[in-house]
Amino acid sequence: MEISLFWFRNDLRLSDNEALWKCVEKSSAVLPVFIFEDRLFEQNSIGFQRIGHNRLQFLSESVFNLRSDLQLLGSNLLILRGKATEIIPALAEKYHIRHVFASLYWTPEETAEENLVEARLQKLKCRFHGFNSETLIHPEDLPFPMAAFPNVFTRFRKEVEPLNFIRKPFPAPAFIPTLKLDFDAAAEEAGIPLQNTACPYRGGERAGLQRTQYYLWETRLVEKYKETRNGLLGSDYSTKFSPWLSLGCISPRTIYFEIKDFERKVTANESTYWVVFELLWRDYFKYMAKKSGARIFQLSGLKEEKMVWSKDKETFLRWASGKTGNPFVDANIKEMNETGFMSNRGRQNVASFLAKDLKIDWRWGAQYFESQLIDYDCSSNWCNWTYVAGVGSDPRENRYFNTWKQAGQYDPEGAYIRKWLPEIAHLPAMHFQKPDGMSLRFLNENNQKVPDDFPQPMVTHALPV
Repeated sequence: MEISLFWFRNDLRLSDNEALWKCVEKSSAVLPVFIFEDRLFEQNSIGFQRIGHNRLQFLSESVFNLRSDLQLLGSNLLILRGKATEIIPALAEKYHIRHVFASLYWTPEETAEENLVEARLQKLKCRFHGFNSETLIHPEDLPFPMAAFPNVFTRFRKEVEPLNFIRKPFPAPAFIPTLKLDFDAAAEEAGIPLQNTACPYRGGERAGLQRTQYYLWETRLVEKYKETRNGLLGSDYSTKFSPWLSLGCISPRTIYFEIKDFERKVTANESTYWVVFELLWRDYFKYMAKKSGARIFQLSGLKEEKMVWSKDKETFLRWASGKTGNPFVDANIKEMNETGFMSNRGRQNVASFLAKDLKIDWRWGAQYFESQLIDYDCSSNWCNWTYVAGVGSDPRENRYFNTWKQAGQYDPEGAYIRKWLPEIAHLPAMHFQKPDGMSLRFLNENNQKVPDDFPQPMVTHALPV
């Protein structure tokens, strides 16, 4: 039995954490560590910090909640800021650590980080142990090799669903023997303040488990998920599991087995199936990112043909600030900017508007989402953007979201738009549902006024569908 370091990354939880379980099982003492990576605070190519204030708030809450939960087990969490490639080997050398345990990422930047950490640990005669913990279906249980991974979701789903095999979650450790250090001093030096934001969700495993309990057992909202999942207002129209899944505060297997328990004890219907269906979509994008590597970040995505994209920064910034003059697009952007969250329906529309209507480099939109969304997940975000932009795995060519028509379908009374754009709350909903509805001519003809600084629509048409 030897001293081990546990490197928390995308698994900010105690339950169903195979890497943590194996670490505790094989160690006489453990040093739990979380590192706020310096790269998170760098500016991306469009001038935004890679982690915006709402996303940083949710991450910080999740980390400090994990620390609190570890303390209940007689342990603690060393919270640092810097580069893991330097910090992990330095800690291993300082405390004579012989093993480092961690959950693995599958995206290029993080994989390169893992490889460099492992290489530096080898020079110290310290072993690196990596575990796959992000997906519902374990990679060893796939019915095909990664080289033959399906390029279309439907084929993936049809091949994995009949297997009906999901590994059981690991229990949380009952006790974690931990090195005695001045953890408080290290956390203060990390300089990660908890901020006051408009974010409506709290980070951490406890909050994720509470949300699962609420959505399934307390309200039984899951019974109507399929009918309500395209909603826009409030917190109950969809599961909202994604913020906690994105940081590993809760695992997809935990949710899966809660759903199965609900189906046995209460009811199994199309809606309960659809939650599992969405977990499979999440798996699909994880595996597509693993298979495709850096291609999901390239302009041509997974396609071979070259498409022309604009790099008009002024146009992009109007989109990013919710000033396109398209009420449905602007309302969704403003919700995300204020709260760090946007519905799936909203994401599809604002992404389509940027890529298909404005013809702006879709990667700028993906980077902006990375900065703003509290549920940012590298694989899901970038694969979804390639999908909507027409350079991904979508089997349908030229997919397009008519944002005016979508406003009429999903916000027929205009309640959502009025919530986030109060300056035009007095307008009848018909103005939000046709391309020329916000034009000065149309407004004047209908005796309607808007503030002088309200933007005129950047796009006064909808592409043919």
